[in-house]
Amino acid sequence: MAKGKKKGMRGRAGRMQGGRGSGRAAKGQVRLWGRHAVEAALRNPRRQHRKLWATLEGLDSLDGELPPDFPLERAEVTDLARLVAKDAPHQGLVLECAPLDDLLLADVLSSKDGRPLVVLDQVTDPHNVGAILRSAAAFDAAAIVTQDRHAPPESGVVAKSASGALETVPWIRVVNLARALEEMAEAGYWRIGLAGEAEATFAEALPTGPVAVVLGAEGEGMRHNVGQHCDALARLPISDAMESLNVSNAGAIALYAIATRQ
Repeated sequence: MAKGKKKGMRGRAGRMQGGRGSGRAAKGQVRLWGRHAVEAALRNPRRQHRKLWATLEGLDSLDGELPPDFPLERAEVTDLARLVAKDAPHQGLVLECAPLDDLLLADVLSSKDGRPLVVLDQVTDPHNVGAILRSAAAFDAAAIVTQDRHAPPESGVVAKSASGALETVPWIRVVNLARALEEMAEAGYWRIGLAGEAEATFAEALPTGPVAVVLGAEGEGMRHNVGQHCDALARLPISDAMESLNVSNAGAIALYAIATRQ
């Protein structure tokens, strides 16, 4: 989406007809909503866009101008409510587009830039995955890695929680997480699994080289087999008054510790 004056965007929107939706995305498509998620997807050259529904206020909030032939339909707030999940904060913007193409772990590992990786072991809550993507973008992680199963699909909830990071942080889906961890080790990554029962703190376990942080599922934690493929297990030194942290908060703290290590 090229930079441009918002006035021209409003003019094109005014010539569109009001639209209503079925509440379901077309087959093989996903719907994204909210200004940050939609704007990031519009700017992403890897995205194939099918249609944008928008209120005049929603269009006015976008930073840039749509191409002249972009499939755009003017809508009212009540129309957009039928296009998204119940009570979803769409901010006057709903974009239907194709899912992003699959990416390969080997492509990320071959860059050898030393940026951290975030590995999610059966983290299924889309809000948590989206929040982890946002932290990964904030702390310049190379990618997040999940199984292709036992992980949420790309969705509007993930995109909204990621606040645009879904478009900028590679999301690698693998068949076998243990094998993926072996590939990371071969590429020079030190694999640290976060576990509340570990003796060492995360800071004590941090090496000087590339790190892959492994986060377990909400509630159940990391699976035994995945933990066996870590070089170290470590805990975050939280107060005894709290048993554990939300997985997305733990991921953000770990990424901050990596970014600020001496």
